[in-house]
Amino acid sequence: MPSYTPPTEDHLFILHEVLKVQENQEIEGYTDLTPDLTGPVLQEAGKLGAEVLAPLNIVGDGGCTLENGVVRTPEGFKQAFDMLRDGGWTSLACDPDFGGQGLPGILHAAAGEYHSSANMAFMMFSGLTLGAYRTIHAYGTEEQKATYLEKMATCQWTGTMNLTEPHCGTDLGMLRTKAVPQGDGSYKLSGQKIFISSGEHDMAENIVHLVLARTPNAPAGVKGISLFIVPKFLPKEDGAPGARNALSCGKLEEKMGIHGNPTCVMNYDEATGWLLGEENRGLPAMFTMMNHARLDVAGQGLFQAAAAYQVAASYAKDRLQGRAVTGAVAPEKAADPLIVHPDVRRLLLDQKSFVEGARAALLIAAELNDASHRHADPAKRKEADDMLSLLTPVLKGFCTDKGFDMTVQAQQVFGGHGYIREWGMEQFVRDARIAMIYEGANGVQALDLVGRKLAANGGKTLMGFFEAIKGFIKAKAADEELAKDFLDPLKAASKDMQEAAMYFMAEGMKNPNNALSGSSDFMHLFGHVLMGWAWARMAVAARAGLASGEGNAEFYRNKLRTGRYYMSRMLPETGLRLARIRTGAAPVMDLPAEAF
Repeated sequence: MPSYTPPTEDHLFILHEVLKVQENQEIEGYTDLTPDLTGPVLQEAGKLGAEVLAPLNIVGDGGCTLENGVVRTPEGFKQAFDMLRDGGWTSLACDPDFGGQGLPGILHAAAGEYHSSANMAFMMFSGLTLGAYRTIHAYGTEEQKATYLEKMATCQWTGTMNLTEPHCGTDLGMLRTKAVPQGDGSYKLSGQKIFISSGEHDMAENIVHLVLARTPNAPAGVKGISLFIVPKFLPKEDGAPGARNALSCGKLEEKMGIHGNPTCVMNYDEATGWLLGEENRGLPAMFTMMNHARLDVAGQGLFQAAAAYQVAASYAKDRLQGRAVTGAVAPEKAADPLIVHPDVRRLLLDQKSFVEGARAALLIAAELNDASHRHADPAKRKEADDMLSLLTPVLKGFCTDKGFDMTVQAQQVFGGHGYIREWGMEQFVRDARIAMIYEGANGVQALDLVGRKLAANGGKTLMGFFEAIKGFIKAKAADEELAKDFLDPLKAASKDMQEAAMYFMAEGMKNPNNALSGSSDFMHLFGHVLMGWAWARMAVAARAGLASGEGNAEFYRNKLRTGRYYMSRMLPETGLRLARIRTGAAPVMDLPAEAF
């Protein structure tokens, strides 16, 4: 059974030496994030992940069961969920006015890695709930907030997101679920939703479904979609769960992975619901939840890769196979450990450099998210929100594509043992695979990035990204060693990205397929530049740590070694991606459909 070790030292390094959160006086709550606070919080979060959630990961892989309309979760899940709830982990960054602790989201993001790396399927119950919480917080009436938010912050009640129907996935304009007004402020909803994570379970006393539906005479397409709160049990006047609503789980999907979380077919048979936000404005409201979920899913790509890498690295140092080509490293043993072989080290360094770079990139995004809500300057809040909007499809697509690749590489280290269940590696692969699909498949993320996000604000946000990298490089250019190992590769990669963006601007209007055919390549190119910037920032902090003579010198040296690997071996992929983008639509669109 795989074990899990929380990467607390790495998180504290990023928080306090790279981002220097405790020195940021502009974002509310950041000066409170001293090591005296973050250290104990992360240690306790790690303890729950390593000691409680990780042992349940393989148990959860046995799956949930549907019995007489009730979903039974795997053995031990309910007790662990009580511990998560009672420990205050779900409410860490929620509004104190509605049951939360009010801490910055960046701390919740760091702690959340330990829980989701340990047991991804388990953490989906609370992750979706917090997305629903944010949506009601942003769009709900005062009565709706009072009814639902405190119970959802603590996960006494959980939440879901109901978009997809059997005949429509990404194209939500085709949805058919009906919502008929009743004259008392409520609606009766009828229809079927599929792929509903946590749609029915036995771990909370109520489940609050956020459901997209159409009211009578609503405009066609996405302009006629409204969002509704549809609870499993109708709240009584005192706030307690009352009568059972007219909704049910008709089926559990048989899936490739995340078996510990039930993926439900939900049937609504004139279920009672209430409008959330404005009529026919449901999609913008739901995107509050979806954008939160997309960043969570980006994290899932990293977290599964991180967990798989830990097990693979340990195995490679222990498993004896063959001899080093330069001579025996362990002559007293029957063979040398796998770690001596260059190709095994390549597999491991690919994983390690991705995991550590993506961890920093996602915490940079978490800082942007905090700034968009907590910065003292409204203009800076808007700027941060725009930048986060630009980066969200990049992080979701890149981190989940690469995260899945890294779980496969971790599995590869085990050879045949990685393919059998005993070692647990194939579960990481199966669980990571969904992250590339749900909350908008990665091809859709790439289309959103190139088709919408690059031109947003007249391209001002994209230019702001380039200027931030340019300013960083200029400020550190006097350091020749840093320039050679980190700044020069980052500059070259950024130039590739700028040339790709210019190609889209020049060709996109003439032939949109020229841009869209290269959208996935651009998403990966952008992801590598973002990772290269994260690595360069970590290199600055690691060199400063070494120069100070304080801290863990070997940690800093290994950080620089890993960063140099990424900059020299991974980042040059931007040139390949640019070359593919420049081929335009012809190679992609030339073959007639009937020839496939």
